[in-house]
Amino acid sequence: MIVASDAPHTRPNLWRELAAGLAVFGVYLVVDFLGGPARHAAADRNAEYLIDIERWLHIDNERSLNEWLTPHELLTTLANYEYAVTYIASAFLLLAWLYWRHPADYRRARSSFIVLNLLAIACFVLYPVTPPRLLPELGYVDTVLQGGTVGSWGTPLVSNANQLAAMPSLHIAWALWVSVVLARLAQGLFVQSVSAVHVAVTVFVIVATANHYWVDAIAAIPFIWASVAVVDWHRTRVTPATVPAADAFFLHVETDNAPQHVGGMVVLDTSGPGVPSLDEVRALIRDELGNLPRFRQRILAATRWRRARWVDADPIDWKWHVCERLAPVAPGGPVDGVDGVDAAAAALGRAVADLAAQRLPLDRPPWRMVLVREITPGRTGLAFLVHHSVADGIGTVVQALQLLRPRIALPDADPPPPSRVRKAAAIGAGLAQLATDGSPAKRLTQASGGREFATTRLAMPTVRAVAHAHHARVTDLVLGLVGTAIVRIHPEFAAAAGGRLRVSVPIMLREPGSAAEGNVTAAVLIDIPLGEMSTAARIAEIRTRSDRLRTPTRALASRFVMSTVLGVCPVPAQRWFARTVYGPAIFQSIVSNMPGPDTDLSFCDVPLEYVVPILPLAPGVPLALGALSWHGQLGLGLAGDPAVLRARPLLDEIAHVLDELATDAALAPQETSQSSSEVPHSSASSIWARARGESSAPPK
Repeated sequence: MIVASDAPHTRPNLWRELAAGLAVFGVYLVVDFLGGPARHAAADRNAEYLIDIERWLHIDNERSLNEWLTPHELLTTLANYEYAVTYIASAFLLLAWLYWRHPADYRRARSSFIVLNLLAIACFVLYPVTPPRLLPELGYVDTVLQGGTVGSWGTPLVSNANQLAAMPSLHIAWALWVSVVLARLAQGLFVQSVSAVHVAVTVFVIVATANHYWVDAIAAIPFIWASVAVVDWHRTRVTPATVPAADAFFLHVETDNAPQHVGGMVVLDTSGPGVPSLDEVRALIRDELGNLPRFRQRILAATRWRRARWVDADPIDWKWHVCERLAPVAPGGPVDGVDGVDAAAAALGRAVADLAAQRLPLDRPPWRMVLVREITPGRTGLAFLVHHSVADGIGTVVQALQLLRPRIALPDADPPPPSRVRKAAAIGAGLAQLATDGSPAKRLTQASGGREFATTRLAMPTVRAVAHAHHARVTDLVLGLVGTAIVRIHPEFAAAAGGRLRVSVPIMLREPGSAAEGNVTAAVLIDIPLGEMSTAARIAEIRTRSDRLRTPTRALASRFVMSTVLGVCPVPAQRWFARTVYGPAIFQSIVSNMPGPDTDLSFCDVPLEYVVPILPLAPGVPLALGALSWHGQLGLGLAGDPAVLRARPLLDEIAHVLDELATDAALAPQETSQSSSEVPHSSASSIWARARGESSAPPK
């Protein structure tokens, strides 16, 4: 993959840039500690060699220029200040202008500037050279020292700076670097002419003021060429892309007992003519690879200090990535009274449980699509799995939409971002709020390595109507249903959890127009009361807690930690943090509510009957519930540890509790049978907004 590190058009973090500049300056100052008589003697010898070379080339006229300049007091003063100021001003003004007006070009220029200075500093260390003004036997007049020029050797401010650094001349190097950058940016002839004059004047000044030899100025040219060439080579070389910290997080927490992959389970309506073949499915995905970049790459695992990286995988093993299997037989045979799409979903759920219990190998692109034949007579299922390092929940939905027809055009207009000051203040407040979350009432310890997966469908109009009746968000309603179902089906678990279930609720922060890859999420922690109370009271308490916790400050702070703080940490620190915060010490379950399209879709010309999300269990956490609204239904996919919770009875009770609430609310027929097209937030253009939490707002 060709990586252009300068591709982003957003400005880099200013504090990081300043820190990098100070680090380079610190390296320059360290050279001062390499002084001593031996170094001074070596610098004098090297200066004599340069003088001999200039005599041989017949360019040793520095003394004549110095003698001409010294009697002209005004010119001498101007030359002194040109020497002390203009090379610094021109370089940093150019960098500042590029930073604010041309961020992409700034990155390349900044990088070459840093390389230029590091190469020059290395030369100062390896080949110190005494400037002419410090060789009294040559008879030069040190005009800068004599005039007490502010900002140069004549003042205490820099009197202790390294003075054995004549080769190469940084004054010429910086001035000429400005000209090279301006030329590469194709600036106007006037600007480049002014810069060229500045270079010429600086060349004269450094020689006439007895600070450099002609050879010092000439030597700056290869240093500039090398710095630009190195940066250009690095920008265009074939190199693995580092897995961002927020994505590598799920590589660090993954274990054999807790594979970290997300995806979807689909029941296809194959009652009509045509069943998708493996060749058709492979051809569809192959044609969409341009829109699915991670499907062509594998992960080069992290070492102790080196971060994980994305590398191209060629060729793709299509027989493994897209395969088929027969549905596993239900224990005890078919269940009486269950047929049609629900029976198909149950059979497909058993297959998904087997697939989800296996880690996706990292020696190939971390995704898989499995056709499960004969989940019921005439029905085929589809399991779509990607590693969590590829994408978060909504990102997986967006990638899946690339394979479905008709295509849904998602919005690509970004809302105006908050100002830097407001965002920084919000992150600070959010960090303080996150610090007060505390820990679960009790830490669960009975988790095993088993996996069970079950699904159910809830009528989305009913879900929204019940949420509206309780003045709650859909997510709050789902949390309340989970709490009541646990209390009724698994009272022993409710007691083991300390009467309060700590739930991690992901919030998607992905913006319109952004790529589907990567994890752009935050999470809030919400406690579900598991005491003896009515479901309505439980929902009311959850709603109160949710209103307090669902603030943008918490989401921004969580995202800041995942993407920025972890991004600057070494791999061992990232691994420690991920394994510390992602497990039973912090939360006891995961509940994610995601939006999907409200329209008929097909896969390989076969209609979709039933869609539910697949979520992974966190290590040591026995419950992960994914909710996905799709064409008038809320599909629930529950992954559970059978040693702690039974997925099928729990989901059945969730559906039963919803029916109770609908009955208690005495919902009118038009409320429970409302078509999906009439439900608020149903258009494709609102998917991004709902993913950021608006989907949970109570319907009007």
